[in-house]
Amino acid sequence: MGSTESRARGSCRASDAPGHLVSVVVVNWNGARHLDECLASLRAQTARDTLEVIVVDNGSTDGSLEILHQYADLARVIRNETNVGFAAGCNQGIRASTGVHVALLNNDAVVTPTWLAELISAMDTAPDIGACTSKILSYDDHSVFDNAGHAVFGDGLTRGRGRLEIDRGQYDREEEVFCFSGCAALLRRAMLDDVGLFDESFFAYCEDADLGFRARLRGWRCLYVPTAVAYHKFSASSEAFSPFKALHVERNRLWLALKDLPLPLLVLSPFYTAQRYWWQAYGALTGRGASGRFTERHSRWALVRILVTAYVQALAGLPRAWRERRVVQSRRTVSAIEVWHWFRSFGISAREIALLE
Repeated sequence: MGSTESRARGSCRASDAPGHLVSVVVVNWNGARHLDECLASLRAQTARDTLEVIVVDNGSTDGSLEILHQYADLARVIRNETNVGFAAGCNQGIRASTGVHVALLNNDAVVTPTWLAELISAMDTAPDIGACTSKILSYDDHSVFDNAGHAVFGDGLTRGRGRLEIDRGQYDREEEVFCFSGCAALLRRAMLDDVGLFDESFFAYCEDADLGFRARLRGWRCLYVPTAVAYHKFSASSEAFSPFKALHVERNRLWLALKDLPLPLLVLSPFYTAQRYWWQAYGALTGRGASGRFTERHSRWALVRILVTAYVQALAGLPRAWRERRVVQSRRTVSAIEVWHWFRSFGISAREIALLE
């Protein structure tokens, strides 16, 4: 991994004595068209005096560095020679940070001035809150939800709560959710020290669900904070229904299930997956949901090829995922029954996953 700043190892932070209350990590890859607005919203934070901003640039070639130079007073830049992925980029930023808490913000997101202050206030309400997730609305239409935290399906796949719903106040209550969205969230340093960082083998997609699942297995909770508002340009870094995204989501979901599901639920997970595939096939045939949109832009056979490729790649990574499973499960502090109850309390149906975009 080539970088102009050395990568701290071992601890989640570069120093054992945090120098800031919050560190904000932004990972950027050819996001010049988004960076100015994103960083300007961080500069406008009411909690500005307590934060540091770290931008990890993954080998951008589109003029991003020129824009970042304009924010030299705000952000420290870690520059990679190549695109090492979202997960690895986040980890670099976290390791280099000094904050008691670490906030993650997508380069294609813009936050309101009190965003950080609201997340910090919510985090301070209980010591077992490991993450706080934002009310994330569409950048193009502020009345439409991107997500209000993540819900989970029985095979480990997660989906944004309220995705594409009109904001009618239905998610205006501060409440526990299954896990955070890596688009705009606040993570407790103590949780990261306990659980570990993002799985870099994921490269992109589902890495937030995996970290959130591992945190829950250690007894940490995730809180949705509706007063912490972000506006997101959905899938601006990669096409919403791209082969790249479809492949990584399904492959990484398989690794997540193997690592994080207790054995009884891992045995049951193929039945949930079969149910989901049935609804996704229905969506592909009828032009509904994400599968329908994918086949409109590509083809049904392309969807089949991606599914096969995802399983081939997942099998290739099986030995590594199995080794990681042994560590995750040996440190689990909750029972399989409790995990089962999460699927009921924070769950989403196969039909919703398949037929809602």
